Amino acid sequence: MNLRLIFSFLLIVSVNFGFSQKQDALITIDGDNITSEEFLKLYNKNLDLVKDESQKQLENYLELFIDYKLKLKEAKRLGLDNDTKYKNEFENYKKQLTKNYLSDNKVTDELVKEAYERMKYDVKASHILIMESAEEDTLVTYNKLLEYRKSFAIESFETTKDKYHNGKTTLVEDLGYFSTFKMVYDFETMAYNTEPGTVSMPFKTDFGYHIVKVHEKRPSRGKVNAAHIMLSLNQKDSTINPEERIKLIYSKLQQGEDFGALAKQFSDDKSSARSGGRLRAFKSGQLSSTLFEDTAFALEKPNDISAPIKTKYGWHIIKLISKEPIKSFDELKPTLEVQIKRDSRSKLINSAMAKELSKRYKIYKNQNTKLYFKSILRDSYLSGTFNLPSNYKGSDVVLTVNDSSYTNNDFLQHLKSKQRQYMRQQTPINKVIDNELRLFYENSILKFREDNLVNENQEFADVLIEYRDGLLLFALMEKEIWNKASKDTIGLKSFYEVNKSKYLWKDRIDMVMATASSQDTAEKVRSLLNDGASSEAITETLNKDDNKAVIFTSGVFEVTNQKLPNNLELKKGVSTIYQHNGGYHVLNIKELIPAGTKTLKEARGIVVNDYQNEIESDWLESLRENFTVDVNQKLFKKLKSKLDN
Repeated sequence: MNLRLIFSFLLIVSVNFGFSQKQDALITIDGDNITSEEFLKLYNKNLDLVKDESQKQLENYLELFIDYKLKLKEAKRLGLDNDTKYKNEFENYKKQLTKNYLSDNKVTDELVKEAYERMKYDVKASHILIMESAEEDTLVTYNKLLEYRKSFAIESFETTKDKYHNGKTTLVEDLGYFSTFKMVYDFETMAYNTEPGTVSMPFKTDFGYHIVKVHEKRPSRGKVNAAHIMLSLNQKDSTINPEERIKLIYSKLQQGEDFGALAKQFSDDKSSARSGGRLRAFKSGQLSSTLFEDTAFALEKPNDISAPIKTKYGWHIIKLISKEPIKSFDELKPTLEVQIKRDSRSKLINSAMAKELSKRYKIYKNQNTKLYFKSILRDSYLSGTFNLPSNYKGSDVVLTVNDSSYTNNDFLQHLKSKQRQYMRQQTPINKVIDNELRLFYENSILKFREDNLVNENQEFADVLIEYRDGLLLFALMEKEIWNKASKDTIGLKSFYEVNKSKYLWKDRIDMVMATASSQDTAEKVRSLLNDGASSEAITETLNKDDNKAVIFTSGVFEVTNQKLPNNLELKKGVSTIYQHNGGYHVLNIKELIPAGTKTLKEARGIVVNDYQNEIESDWLESLRENFTVDVNQKLFKKLKSKLDN
């Protein structure tokens, strides 16, 4: 079974076959029973994922299912489920998955609506940030920002930065345009609630204390679909000057050559070159280059092309494909829900969820906890000199949720995790206890929900089990198949020798190809090549005239390579002129390399893959021999009959 099929087992789907299935054992592996219900559930789930029609046949799928279960048995026999790496990865996934089930729908919906409304606008802002400091009182910082606010409101950004920015404790930054989810939620909220041309009152985020000046609030530009041709600033070929080459390409575009063809031929952004330079749609603030974004959005009509621009990544020519306004609320809602749960907004959701759960669970709060901790902590907590008193009551209960208790020791550990933060801020101890006890209540209730979620939510339990099994299969395949195939050099070489007739080069040529924008220029190039002129000499001669721009490509290529003309005559020397990919090409073929067997080094990737498949096939046979597998054929025929009908 391949990797795609392994992880197809991680998906969740509802199964309803319209008839009741008893919990009869369909398959027994070394005494462990597997029900028909489990088999049907996974079969139905994978039905639309499997491209091989033969695997959709119930008999064939039964064999794949048995292989799947045998692999799980083997993984557990080898103790992979006790591996530290596996456990850590599983726990991390469990925590992420749990977040999806620990939310308050009402609060989430309100935050989604708010985020959507904010998405309709881009905010241009700058701010002053004073980092939190143990030496400086909060009130002092607040008053300092009030003073800064006066000049920030009337003076230019540059003047304000010269006055207050020191790059360490105080930052004055131009943030440009941004939209939702680009800043922490508290900052975003203040920016969107501040009128353009005004400065906010001081406010706090996890980074420190801010004032924000909103310069402009404009309707969102939406998203832009664009393509680009990029030439990297760092060329492997030292003879290529990126700026000169991008100008040559731009000249070809102005002469009417196809953008996509030139992107495929010359763009260094390989991920987009294959699709004619097309990029994923992006919005303001999404890319790391403001210049690139602004240039793309400035293009007005589809197929408009920018002049070459330079970013820190290289030289670009951008083509506008289309512009997209913001999608409807219903279309964006699922995406926004996911983003909100990953954002600092999640704290609001957690608070609401804890409040709702408090109505469902039996909750007891010890009313003496607050006074007790205030009495034993006092100033020592903030000075870092705190020691437990001799009569410390660590086992006293702070909170109970149903049958689970959370004690003074638990709350003390919670306080210790926040101690450094409060030592920096020198927050009054009464406020520390009030804030953190409230948060401890919330966290404890959510933790109880998290710990018991597998018992309270069947969907959660199912997907967790399936991920656990998928993770085990991955670890097993890595250990028994993938690593062995890649590290077994002797076995790999032997496999290659037996099967090397499968790994063949097609006919290849070692050549230099000149690409021109017109047949006239191509004819001049052909004449110069026949006279023995070098690529450099031809470039120097013809590229003085932009209308006769020529670009050279050299190397060894299979004759089926998309860069080469389809009807290319395989003959050494200077070729005739070919029209291909929207341009005119002349080739100087130095050598014809006939089809032949690839060396192990040349074919290593596919050889390793094939060797893995052979190892897996042999290994699965051994698993069938080592484990006893029984199939209830009578029940299987009954299931097949029901499905066929």
